[in-house]
Amino acid sequence: MHEMSLAEGVREIVDETARSNGAQRVAAVRLEIGKLAQVEIEALRFAFEVVKRGSLADAARLEIVECEGTAWCMRCCEAVVIAGRGDACPKCAHYQLQVTGGDRMRVLEIEIV
Repeated sequence: MHEMSLAEGVREIVDETARSNGAQRVAAVRLEIGKLAQVEIEALRFAFEVVKRGSLADAARLEIVECEGTAWCMRCCEAVVIAGRGDACPKCAHYQLQVTGGDRMRVLEIEIV
């Protein structure tokens, strides 16, 4: 389960940012996760609950914003929304797609107190 290592990485970013800003605690962490990022969101939520214990984010709520997967179809020259890697172009049904978005995970905001 790579979500545990992702959660640990998020906690490290959160703790480092909170400390460098003189925070006493973290109230919320907001993540953006693309639908093509290959992250199991419920597993990440569970892992974050585990790894935040004893940190500045101990009482923080985790907010997740999902963003669509997008790609460029080399066949029909259109930007399209796709649900998963390996999907066909929804406009021309061909598979010559280059992923252009929705394949990343990032920390959007950290609410500190």
